[in-house]
Amino acid sequence: MHPAFSVIFLTTLIGVAQGLFLALYTGQLYSVVNVLPVQDSHSFYGLGSLLALVFLSGGLIASFFHLGRPERAWRSATQWRTSWLSREVVVLPAFMGLTALYGLIHYFDLNPVLFKFSGVFVVDLSLLVGAVNTLLAFTLFFCTGMIYACIKFLQEWATPLTVVNYMLLGSASGFSLATAFAAYVGSELVTFYGAWAIIITLAAFVTRSASLLRNARIKYKSSLRSAIGIRHAQIEQKSRGFMAGSFNTREYFHGASAQSYRVVKWLFLLLVFPLPVVLISIGLGSGVFVILALAFAVQYLGLLAERWFFFAQANHPQNLYYQTV
Repeated sequence: MHPAFSVIFLTTLIGVAQGLFLALYTGQLYSVVNVLPVQDSHSFYGLGSLLALVFLSGGLIASFFHLGRPERAWRSATQWRTSWLSREVVVLPAFMGLTALYGLIHYFDLNPVLFKFSGVFVVDLSLLVGAVNTLLAFTLFFCTGMIYACIKFLQEWATPLTVVNYMLLGSASGFSLATAFAAYVGSELVTFYGAWAIIITLAAFVTRSASLLRNARIKYKSSLRSAIGIRHAQIEQKSRGFMAGSFNTREYFHGASAQSYRVVKWLFLLLVFPLPVVLISIGLGSGVFVILALAFAVQYLGLLAERWFFFAQANHPQNLYYQTV
């Protein structure tokens, strides 16, 4: 498939934001049960939510470049009963709205206590809003992944690993950003976020490697014989039937050389997984914000390459017909 950079930026940017929010809310939950120190609502949760909204807005803006008629974008939400894309379109603004509400509650200290358990576990408004938004974050991960996993004839995508990888890669980048953010504001949660960023990154490496191994061993259901309905033992295509290019030849093949394709694969494997883990480890040991920020930047660049490869690797069956140029 042809990788559209608008979709690449959409999926990676909102993935970072989802992971960052999950990191913020996890820190708050741990502080409620006295496992982690309580953070300042104004400078930590308020500004952290604002940062998540910046990434969400960037992803939303990128998505409009993928639309032929942006003024009709609202119609994409009308098929929510049957379309995972429509469900994503519905869940994304809901997640953005609750992320903004979560940040405003903390920033302006509009956080009344709703009830208590045993006089110790205090449930305030932000905790309740954050719980609902956490469900929306995972729902958004699921909807985004299922847009591709539900397409059965694109066998590289049609696997539960697609959804798992979207969740883990987004969470890993979000926790990496949370580590750098915590270091920037002087929070005590740097080590906590850094450790989880490493753990999630390693988990993502396992599942992404599993998907690469699976895709390398795929036995395709379609063949040149099935494409043209001829069961001859030896078929060789000499022409695609016309000289000029078309929508089919542009949109269903990445157009890169075999060497470039391999370079992108090994590039994202290096930038997304081992390099950020090394940089985060060094940053946690030294406490230097710049190193932790560099770890996030490197991992995000790697995610751009990973998402390009994810789209490019999908081999549309129509390429059986248009393979000869």
